[in-house]
Amino acid sequence: MTEDERRAWAYLSRVAEAPNPRIAVLVETMGVLEAAERVRRRDLPDAKLLSATEARHGIDCAREDLEVLDRLGGRLLTPGDEEWPATAFGSFDGVDKAKRPQGYAPLALWVVGPSSLVEVAARAAALVGTRAASDYGEFAAADLAAGLVERDVAVVSGGAYGIDGAAHRAALSCDGVTVAVVASGVDVPYPSGHSALLHRVARHGVVVSEYPPGSRPCRRHFLARNRLIAALSGATVVVEAGIRSGAANTAAWAKALGRNVCAVPGPITSAASVGCHELLKNDKGAHLVTRADEIVELVGNYGELAAEPPRPRSEVDGLSPEELSVYEALPGRGSRSVDQIAVAAGMPETDVIGQLTMLDIRGLVTQQDGEWKVLRSNGQS
Repeated sequence: MTEDERRAWAYLSRVAEAPNPRIAVLVETMGVLEAAERVRRRDLPDAKLLSATEARHGIDCAREDLEVLDRLGGRLLTPGDEEWPATAFGSFDGVDKAKRPQGYAPLALWVVGPSSLVEVAARAAALVGTRAASDYGEFAAADLAAGLVERDVAVVSGGAYGIDGAAHRAALSCDGVTVAVVASGVDVPYPSGHSALLHRVARHGVVVSEYPPGSRPCRRHFLARNRLIAALSGATVVVEAGIRSGAANTAAWAKALGRNVCAVPGPITSAASVGCHELLKNDKGAHLVTRADEIVELVGNYGELAAEPPRPRSEVDGLSPEELSVYEALPGRGSRSVDQIAVAAGMPETDVIGQLTMLDIRGLVTQQDGEWKVLRSNGQS
């Protein structure tokens, strides 16, 4: 990309509120240099695009924006770049634009950080949730993030307080890759209390924005940003969320994009988990997840299945039905004779003797004074 083309992309990134598919069509039709010049000259046949660029067409601070990006060591990604996650963003083609007017791929992305966005998108999961997270929610987010990193899955989130911050911090502490998709310019840490965290993400993962340097966040930016979090991830996991939340909006985008939607259950008394429970109750396609490898099963390679959770074993596991009948015919305390056991088990005495012998070999029963009793695991009868 030449410097003139780079400045043209930067100019178009600011000239209309993102996402604006009409600018993308203009660029695809006549190239980025001609598209930028047409916008400056107001030589646009599309009346809606003319209106959308009216307020900002005379504001060309592309040179300054790119200087800021260069100072941060960042890059401006466009659809022609090798790092552009074309496969991930191709999902926007199937979005119902009548229901989701923002359902378009971004025109360009302002990116800071060493991680490759196309590689991240190939194996990533989004962990999102409420800013007012409980201790339980933050623990769950951190535990899932650490487990994902251990399995070479990138953790995508929005850089906010609460669940987002817990997920980013855990991924970083495990030396994993994490992506913060922000609703401001990459040079405007938001929230300000996460300035140090976002700088760490930019050093070890990647910070991504659809908006040029200096842009301040606003509600519409957050809502548009959520679609990118969902698009860059194979699954969106709502860790903790209220009944109305940005996390629920991100989950809705994930569903619209054909991605997996997951939710972590919480205490039924917690208002912070109501959104998760509603998602699990009302969305038949939503997955209940409690462990990182359950998420990996959804975003990983074919055949990469979650391991069975460890289950406590009982001393009677593996007994045959006959052995179990005889064992259960013995009292919890005290002892019984063979004929009493036969009656309780409903079996002939000769069969009972054989099963008692096998149980004795297993160390589960013992004979004392001609009667049989249960032998506890501590060796006590």
